[in-house]
Amino acid sequence: MPRQTPKSEATRQRILAAALRVFRERGFDAATMREVAAEAGVAVGAAYYYFASKDAIVMAFYQQAQDEMAPALDDILDSARTLEQRLRGIIDQKLEYFAPNRALVGTLSAHSDPAHPLSPFGKATAPIRERDISYFARAVADSQLRLPPSILPYLPRLLWLYQMGLMLFWVYDRSPRQARTHLLFSKTLSMMLLVFKFAAIPLLKPLHRTAAELLKEIYGDA
Repeated sequence: MPRQTPKSEATRQRILAAALRVFRERGFDAATMREVAAEAGVAVGAAYYYFASKDAIVMAFYQQAQDEMAPALDDILDSARTLEQRLRGIIDQKLEYFAPNRALVGTLSAHSDPAHPLSPFGKATAPIRERDISYFARAVADSQLRLPPSILPYLPRLLWLYQMGLMLFWVYDRSPRQARTHLLFSKTLSMMLLVFKFAAIPLLKPLHRTAAELLKEIYGDA
């Protein structure tokens, strides 16, 4: 990273904004760093000075998204009193924020293989992913869920996966204003909360053990 000064940060932000415009118009795979530089009004070398590659630009986009959404997500978590309100608030905020770049998010969703540097499940994106999961951990905290202690620690990560599934459906949803996505979100959230409500029934203890064993096998100790 170049030494940060007000001028260098302004140039970096200009290149990032220009890149997102180019990605939206040309598509991420077709766009070139030369086109990004031209859109930003800088030399190609200057574009590479701030961002080593298109992948680096996308990582900056991910980071910028988290930083810009953080105040709104904090407000949601501070003001909402129920798990339902918190989850609706978090995911609605994500869908609203990414709406202008829905096509770009759809293109990037093709890179789901954890071996790819832009995969949301990969090593390179781990800090961004863990920060995102932390919001779900805060949503679960003090929500008075009566889930078994062998399962509860895994819930934030499972909720994050639920969010990722909704966003994948959203990027390919061609219904007006993505109405099908919002219907899917509303109905599945209601179903999930109902499952949580009845999870403490003693009759379900064998299922709890099986679920806990499976989660530990997949994720290790929570």
